Amino acid sequence: MAVTDFFVGEIATELLKQLFMLSAKACRYKGTADKLISMIKDIQPTIKEIQFGGVELPAHRQAQIRMLSETLEKGKKLTDNCINCRRWNIGRQIYLVKKMEKLEKTIDAFYRGPILTNILADIHLLRATSDVRLDRVDRSLERVIEQVGSMKIGGGGLIREAMKRAEAMEIETNDDLEKFGVGLELGKIKVKRMIFQAQGGVFGISGMGGVGKTTLARELERDNEVRCHFENRILFLTVSQSPLLDELRAHIWGFLSGCEDVNPVPDCNILFEGARKLVILDDVWTTQALDRLTSFKIPGCTTLVVSRSKLTEPKSTYDVEVLSEDEAISLFCLCAFGHKSVPSGFCSNLVKQVANECKGLPLALKVTGASLNGKPEKYWQGVLQRLSRGEPADESHESRLLNQMEASLENLDQTTKECFLDLGAFPEDRKIPLDVLINMWIEIHDIEEGNAFAILVDLSHKNLLTLGKDPRLGSLYASHYDIFVTQHDVLRDLALHLSNIGKVNRRKRLLMPKRELELPREWERNSDEEYKAQIVSINTGEMNEMQWFDMEFPKAEILILNFSSDKYILPPFIAKMSRLRVLVIINNGMSPTALHDFSIFANLSKLRSLWLERVHVPELSNATIPLKYLHKMSLILCKINNSFDQTGVDVSNIFPNMGDLTIDHCDDLVALPSSICGLASLNSLSITNCPRLSELPKNLSKLQDLELLRLYACPELKALPGEICELTGLKYLDISQCVSLSCLPEEIGKLTKLEKIDMRECCFSGRPRSAVSLKSLRHVICDTDVAFMWDEVKKAVPGLKIEAAEKCFSLDWLDE
Repeated sequence: MAVTDFFVGEIATELLKQLFMLSAKACRYKGTADKLISMIKDIQPTIKEIQFGGVELPAHRQAQIRMLSETLEKGKKLTDNCINCRRWNIGRQIYLVKKMEKLEKTIDAFYRGPILTNILADIHLLRATSDVRLDRVDRSLERVIEQVGSMKIGGGGLIREAMKRAEAMEIETNDDLEKFGVGLELGKIKVKRMIFQAQGGVFGISGMGGVGKTTLARELERDNEVRCHFENRILFLTVSQSPLLDELRAHIWGFLSGCEDVNPVPDCNILFEGARKLVILDDVWTTQALDRLTSFKIPGCTTLVVSRSKLTEPKSTYDVEVLSEDEAISLFCLCAFGHKSVPSGFCSNLVKQVANECKGLPLALKVTGASLNGKPEKYWQGVLQRLSRGEPADESHESRLLNQMEASLENLDQTTKECFLDLGAFPEDRKIPLDVLINMWIEIHDIEEGNAFAILVDLSHKNLLTLGKDPRLGSLYASHYDIFVTQHDVLRDLALHLSNIGKVNRRKRLLMPKRELELPREWERNSDEEYKAQIVSINTGEMNEMQWFDMEFPKAEILILNFSSDKYILPPFIAKMSRLRVLVIINNGMSPTALHDFSIFANLSKLRSLWLERVHVPELSNATIPLKYLHKMSLILCKINNSFDQTGVDVSNIFPNMGDLTIDHCDDLVALPSSICGLASLNSLSITNCPRLSELPKNLSKLQDLELLRLYACPELKALPGEICELTGLKYLDISQCVSLSCLPEEIGKLTKLEKIDMRECCFSGRPRSAVSLKSLRHVICDTDVAFMWDEVKKAVPGLKIEAAEKCFSLDWLDE
């Protein structure tokens, strides 16, 4: 008896019980429930005959039974929802009644179709040859194991997984193999190369939800080269979020050892002789489950782990990529029109625009394409407008795509999930500055910087965002302002979808999904009531005074303003954001813009983080309202305009608690103003990528709290002032890519707390003798041709690492 048959019988019995309960409880469902009861009662004898007939069914018959099983599972879940639906929720009841009617039609199609007739024919044929059946079963024992392995072995996630497959089944057609195979050939080649070159081991297929990992794994299972390499000894198991690990372990043990019914499965590592075998574990969610299922150390055994998270070693993992534009269009057209190209007479540009909203994600292309099948062009235009706003195309798009993608968030703790949802605050197709993201999380979720970075890495490992590849990432003294995060637009749509649930005034995040010429009308219609949002993200073009309207944000802690304009009037409601802690102003235009009405900053008494990008920094004066709690300020691609160098201005009075100042890619900065040295609380100072900076102030020694000094990529900087050696608390010095620097200050040895120097691509001819006194120094990064200069210091300072590193900085981040 196949596991499939067992589950069909059990599920049908359970579903009958629930239908009787539903029929007795709610008259609204009674008619449909009674029809389903009658239908399933008629099917049950046949199921039992299959269940206890002791006959192995052909693969295509098992597939049909599996489809019936998944449909019954879907019905079981649906009846659960009906039973639990409250009487007063009339809208919900009507929705569930329609779903019940749809379920009735689906089961009726199974009942009236050829499936049961074909299965009975198989049983009759096999019984007629019962004299040889046992021999045939013995010969195909391993094939039966493989077929059993392709089924889900118990677990709390069975209903959900079956629902997903049943829903996916509704959009599939007879050319599924062609449809699912689009864009998989390169992935198959890479994975086969990995597993063929190794003598066993654990390998991974990783990627975001809906990218086609399982499809790729199934293609590998069917691939002739793979089957030949492993001599048809392949086991495919679906693990799920709530697996019964003991049952799965027993199944794997039986497949690998040939010893069935061993209970409990031994924990020891027994070496088996024999041919190569492949175990494919699909839908693995946790490292704990993986460790439990791969504890058998058997020569020649290869395990392929399919997961949304990166659970295996990076060198042993293939990250499934989204489809190229041509592949995406082909798959989309297959689902929308039944063939790989746009039909004549249909607007090809409209098709490409809708397909492009799916960003190459196979699941999104299949669901969206199928939902548009047979729809007129006018309907397509409406779908395009909804997708561009991050909204579902229709109800089926929401349930089949966004709800399935939401499963990726189920294993996240609440804080990590909230951090994921915060990503919806940033424009699509734009790189997100890592510094902005971490500052947001620190302030709004009350977490430390290290924890914020750990959350970032965790989201990356779960393929919920993409971290830019940078060798500095994760370093103790790494900067974050020029390292970036990206996210697939479908994941961003998921964040927007979950954030936009409920009345607009009650949402925690008030977000504009795309750039508009003005604020959303929905916001204006509800502006007579205060907004409860903690995060507000506005994405517009040029805004003048007349385009803003009055809004109340008593709980807003983060405001992100994205725009593209040569001039920009700041929104007047900022003045009333008394709880604002993070303000991000990003001009995406080609040249810096002038910001007007900076006086509204007067009431931002709690502001802690300010990010200005591509703007003219306003001149400071003694009349400037002090920002007493401002801890971090980043000026990126800005025009400094001598803002800090006004005669008589007490910068320390305006920024009394400034701890972190970043000036990056500011091409009009020629000399660092001496007034900055009045910021006595400064802990980190980064002056980077400033091509005209030629000198530092002589009074730099006033910054006695300074621990991090970054001066990289300032090619005109010719010398470091000797006063830098008076910064006794300095731990990190970065002067990389300062190509005009020829030496370090002679008294560098006074920096007794200095731990790291990055001086790659500096034209040094020697080093100061006092460097041997840098007793805390543990890491020097320099060019290969000057590494020898540190040999004497290495002898004097135990544990010192001299790293001759390659160039790692670039301006690629500007190419957006």
